[in-house]
Amino acid sequence: MLLAQTLSFAITLMERNQATTKLMMGYIEREVATSVALLDHLPADQRAQWLDRLARRSYTFILGPGIGGPPLDAELSAQVAESINTGIGKTYALAANAVSGERERLQVHLQLSDGSPLTIDIRPMPGVPLSPWLPLVLAGQLILLAVACWLAVRLATRPLLQLAHAADTLGPDLKANPLPEDGPTEVARAARAFNAMQERIGMYVADRIQILAAISHDLQTPITRMRLRLDLMDEGHEQDKMRQDLQQMEALVREGVEYARTLHGTAEEARRIDIDGLLDTMVCDYTDAGQRVRLHGQLGAPLLARPHALRRVVGNLIDNALKYAGAADVSVAEGEDGTVRITVADPGPGIPPELLDTVFTPFYRLEGSRNRDTGGTGLGLAIARQLSLAMDGELSLANRDGGGLAATLVLPSRLRVTDA
Repeated sequence: MLLAQTLSFAITLMERNQATTKLMMGYIEREVATSVALLDHLPADQRAQWLDRLARRSYTFILGPGIGGPPLDAELSAQVAESINTGIGKTYALAANAVSGERERLQVHLQLSDGSPLTIDIRPMPGVPLSPWLPLVLAGQLILLAVACWLAVRLATRPLLQLAHAADTLGPDLKANPLPEDGPTEVARAARAFNAMQERIGMYVADRIQILAAISHDLQTPITRMRLRLDLMDEGHEQDKMRQDLQQMEALVREGVEYARTLHGTAEEARRIDIDGLLDTMVCDYTDAGQRVRLHGQLGAPLLARPHALRRVVGNLIDNALKYAGAADVSVAEGEDGTVRITVADPGPGIPPELLDTVFTPFYRLEGSRNRDTGGTGLGLAIARQLSLAMDGELSLANRDGGGLAATLVLPSRLRVTDA
């Protein structure tokens, strides 16, 4: 649009220049012919008195041979000479030349009827004079054009921004509000496609979660019957081994059901909680149980969050730290961008860098012995990440410089409650 506006202005200015030049040539042709005819009919002693009257801004008359010079090489000078020749060339013999040392100046020489020399000294006016208000009008047009384009682009891309925001905020429960299917045709079509995709993915995931939840739930009944039958068996080493296997199966089923629930989303409503008090209570509970857990820092402001989900995430991270390192340091602080950062650090062996994201995969266990007492079910971190996403948070793992692992839960700044 800016280029088109500039080209339009340039074409208009060029056309105006050509029209003005043509008008000036016609004016010179008529005026010079009239002036020369008048001087030719005046007595020789009266011609000098008329020179000032006949002079114009772009040319004057000289009673004399004038100044010689090289041939004309400027386009405008050639046009002026041609225009004068058209007006009086049939009556008087003309000779035109440029004046040396001048930017653009020419003289046309002729002889009147009585043989007296006459010179027309011409200084053509190049270009078209611009009105002082014209650049201001052009600048105003460009500013108006820029504002109109900005508004048009904003209106056209607003549905796209809504689409990007909907994709970014799509949680694990896939229950986000559908996008409005209005706006330009292409944008409305993209919104309809996104809503349909969200619905299909939600149905696809819901079916598989329902299968997982059903299997995990239905397994509890045969496990209970097996425990009852086990209790009727004679005491012995085999009975202890079978009881241990059943306990591991029960733990796996419980974790499977819990994981299915987190994928469905939690029905818990967000409410105002004292995050400092919540963390202090959790740390005190671990300390009373003889565990090495310490709390560092305070946020100093309440949060609008789901307390049970938050307690489950932090508790899971502390349990992992105690299981693999025997100690945990819990810290809470405000990030540089206003976010809330809850970190659980331990002095353990850490995790290989290439597996820091893989450990969040359901049923993935770093410990290779397949012993549930040392390796767990492989669902703890998966559940913690799902609950973090349900709270619009982000859970990540990183190895510490001095050794050990740091698990950090980052909650958005909008969850902080500021009292007016």
